[in-house]
Amino acid sequence: MTIKLVKDKYEKNLMSIPNVVCVGTARKENKEIIKVFVKQKKQDQYLKQEEIIPGELESYEIDIEEIGEVTAQNMPE
Repeated sequence: MTIKLVKDKYEKNLMSIPNVVCVGTARKENKEIIKVFVKQKKQDQYLKQEEIIPGELESYEIDIEEIGEVTAQNMPE
């Protein structure tokens, strides 16, 4: 299955995890990965079981990146 199909298949579930703000794809060390962007990166020991983001989905590595709070901004005219 392509990375886009895997991302699309799991995106709704990943976005339902508190702290997750965005899901995308990228390349890391010349391989395709799934990126999960979070408000604040936390160690698994401080998370409930249902809040833990898996390390991979269908053989695609997941990379978690902290980006803080995301808000919409007005575009200048």
